[in-house]
Amino acid sequence: MIRPTVLAVPIFALLIAVEYWWDLRQKTNEYERKDTWTNIALGFGSLFFGAIFGIIQFTGYELLYSIAPYKMPMDTVWAWVLLVFVDDFAYYWFHRMSHESRFLWNFHVVHHSSEHYNLSVAVRQSWFGGLAHWIFYIPMGLLGFPYWTFVIVHGFNLIYQYWIHTEFIGKLGWFEWIFNTPSQHRVHHAVNPQYLDRNYAGIFCIWDRMFRTFTPESEKPRYGIIKPINSYNWLWINTHGWAEMWDALKEKKTVYGKLRCIFGAPNMDFEENSNLKIESKI
Repeated sequence: MIRPTVLAVPIFALLIAVEYWWDLRQKTNEYERKDTWTNIALGFGSLFFGAIFGIIQFTGYELLYSIAPYKMPMDTVWAWVLLVFVDDFAYYWFHRMSHESRFLWNFHVVHHSSEHYNLSVAVRQSWFGGLAHWIFYIPMGLLGFPYWTFVIVHGFNLIYQYWIHTEFIGKLGWFEWIFNTPSQHRVHHAVNPQYLDRNYAGIFCIWDRMFRTFTPESEKPRYGIIKPINSYNWLWINTHGWAEMWDALKEKKTVYGKLRCIFGAPNMDFEENSNLKIESKI
């Protein structure tokens, strides 16, 4: 089954071109040539590897769906609406844990490592994230949602998030109370101290408001990660987090310390060696 995100690639490319043209016209310097082409290359790589690792997700999902006590009637509107909210809820926790666990952050850091913020950053994705992300979504099979319906809904969830990677759209009034917006996602990508670890929403910002992880945009964001990668090497961008974790692991003397280094917060080592509580992520 062809995923919606694959079908949307031509639209993504067109919108990047339009925004790039507008950026040149307005002289806002939101685009940098090497960074943009790196984002695009990483995006195509993530599609390729995503198709391979998708086999893991499909296998686990179908297994749980086969033993689901109730199969959702997908010929009804309410089942599709419910799936939209369930999928978005799962995305919130996947996204939040990808910032709170170093193991998952090592995949997700790829998306945050650009120091620019534009539509090309939306496609800057990990090549190897599919090795772990499936665990947050296969439970929907046990809830009785067929795999093909999950692929459609989750695909459109990701497509929705594409347009929020822009500096050219301001705040959107009442829309901000329900849905994720460019303003809210700019906060998520920023390294300003008050913006760290905030705004994990996919489509609905109601989860951030419910779980108190919401922060409105109040000052101009600064983008990237605390420890800049300073590289356009595609493989290094995908693996530098693992290399840094390996170096940290060698310093740990106990099994507990090593496990905390792998699964604990990405900023743990920094906090242990500094009086400043600054996240080494977002």
